Amino acid sequence: MTELNRESVEQALGAWTEPALGMDLITAGAVSDIRLDGDAVAIDLSLGFPAGRYQDTLRGTLEAAVREATGARSVSVSVDWSVGARQVQASLKPMDNVRNIIAVASAKGGVGKSTCAVNLALALADEGARVGILDADIYGPSQPRMMGVVGQKPDSPEGKTMFPLENHGVQIMSIGFLIEEDSPMVWRGPMVTQALTQLLNDTRWDALDYLIIDLPPGTGDIQLTLSQKVPVAGAVVVTTPQDIATLDARKGVRMFEKVKVPVLGILENMSLHICSNCGHEEALFGTGGGQQLADDEGVALLGALPLEIGIREQSDQGAPTVTAAPASAAAERFREAARRTAALLSRQDPAGASRFPNIVVDDD
Repeated sequence: MTELNRESVEQALGAWTEPALGMDLITAGAVSDIRLDGDAVAIDLSLGFPAGRYQDTLRGTLEAAVREATGARSVSVSVDWSVGARQVQASLKPMDNVRNIIAVASAKGGVGKSTCAVNLALALADEGARVGILDADIYGPSQPRMMGVVGQKPDSPEGKTMFPLENHGVQIMSIGFLIEEDSPMVWRGPMVTQALTQLLNDTRWDALDYLIIDLPPGTGDIQLTLSQKVPVAGAVVVTTPQDIATLDARKGVRMFEKVKVPVLGILENMSLHICSNCGHEEALFGTGGGQQLADDEGVALLGALPLEIGIREQSDQGAPTVTAAPASAAAERFREAARRTAALLSRQDPAGASRFPNIVVDDD
């Protein structure tokens, strides 16, 4: 049996990989204290991503792993977390009232990007984070309907700024609040860019940990301009598994690379169809496309989400899956993807970190 001491506990922690971070907690710098009292061990964790819902699972799993590896009679793990602002593009700085902006993008329409964006936002809020969502799809705003706030208007006390609407614990802003739902937008690119930057900057976001931006599909002037003007900490690229979708998604990854926005990972949507009658599973759009894209581009696969009628119905009814069916397998997949996204973001350099190495001049 391994001798119980601090070193053996650290070895046990180093041998266990935290799924969201993709590394052990020692390497991640998440272990703030280890205390031994005879054959009892107490471990304090401090995570850089929200874990309000996840902490019980993490605590139980880690306690069992350390107990088995060290032979300790009892192991207790306390979990704390806080979200810090991460570095953005060199020419920009984070917003004062928004710690981190995460862009959710797809280079191709019809892959369920908005559905993924809203469920990621809801999942992060479910973990205890303060979250907002900005509907940046000027030509086809869908978040008012998905978030159940169709027909509502934001308050603008002085006619210059607006308070976001709120539902399901998430702050929301969309051009859809300012126009009729069936009114077409016939603006050119510069007008769209101006409208979106105003929506972002003129909204009174209330102390957000994360602002999810649901970008319009494509990799053209609008997306590039937004990526250059909006302080984005990280991006998520949504695709479906088939080759025609992953080819376009690859362009989205390359777009973010050009504007120096780190891609946190690939989110594969509609990876598996589950029949609502018999439960039969079938890969309608092929398999492995998202993983292959992630491997090729050197980024993480954040999750693989199913194609289910319930996901569509719940979004249409204004209560997306994470809210409408929190105990469902689909909701758990969204939560896992959200935790992975936030955990990988927490590994990025903090805001204000130097981009240059320290240079030490020795007079000797």
